Amino acid sequence: QVQLVESGGGLVQPGGSLRLSCAASGRIFSINAMRWYRQAPGKQRELVATITSSGNTNYADSVKGRFTISRDNAKNTVYLQMNSLKPTDTAVYYCNAAGIDDSSRYYTNWGPGIQVTVAS
Repeated sequence: QVQLVESGGGLVQPGGSLRLSCAASGRIFSINAMRWYRQAPGKQRELVATITSSGNTNYADSVKGRFTISRDNAKNTVYLQMNSLKPTDTAVYYCNAAGIDDSSRYYTNWGPGIQVTVAS
């Protein structure tokens, strides 16, 4: 099994910053793409940012220029730096990782999610 755990969420004022982390552990052979999703109350889960194993990134239009995704392959960790936060960024943020485990099986796993609240 591969486990993911998010950290770094909380309450921040509009215009502020937060940095989310997501650490993967367990029976990992490789991690390919790592992604951050979010789900606001009453809305569907949406893809926020993606980073491939080679470092290529992609962002939702709503966060371009404000959020930055990065990863530390040695630590099996992905980060989401969130700047200029808006109340509309309030959501539960989920980490997702896909790859191959040490039994040569494909996996795609989710973290439990972490709350980010942007309010004054």
